[in-house]
Amino acid sequence: MPTSRRWALLGLLSLGLAACGETRGNNQDPDSPDYSGEAGANMNAMGSLTGGDNTFQFGINHQPKNDSAAGGGGGGGLGVNAYLWRGALDTLSFMPLASADPFGGVIITDWYSPPSVTNERFKATAYILGRQLTSDGVRVAIYRQVMQDGQWVDAPVSAMTVGEIENKVLARARQLRAASQASS
Repeated sequence: MPTSRRWALLGLLSLGLAACGETRGNNQDPDSPDYSGEAGANMNAMGSLTGGDNTFQFGINHQPKNDSAAGGGGGGGLGVNAYLWRGALDTLSFMPLASADPFGGVIITDWYSPPSVTNERFKATAYILGRQLTSDGVRVAIYRQVMQDGQWVDAPVSAMTVGEIENKVLARARQLRAASQASS
């Protein structure tokens, strides 16, 4: 077996072993650090995409040394608030999705032209900035281009439009959190 194949096999085996882990029971108590939110038991697995604090995480879900200093979020990996993440995906769902990175908290859409307008298109990038569901936890950048002489040319976007999109993401995230709390 060639050396490169051995390394590839060793890497795959290492990843497979790293993915193995102990699971926790289904805890539906919102005050518990293991609270899983709306997805139930599937979100409680150690090393899962979502930790017990409704954040997307990579790796093992380690408890931070000072839970209140960390804002109630789990340590161990990059994490974003699951409600803000889902709220951003839902809000931007009318645009085609180009890329979504739940570990880094970045959603990028592809260009979208409203059906009623043929000479204008939009693109959005949403950044989920943290683990808390707060108004400064999401930033949205909107890009606009207009057709001029057969070429797409960048055009300004109203700051009010960007603010409205951010507010819709926050409102959707709050709806998701309220629905999750009501169902438990």
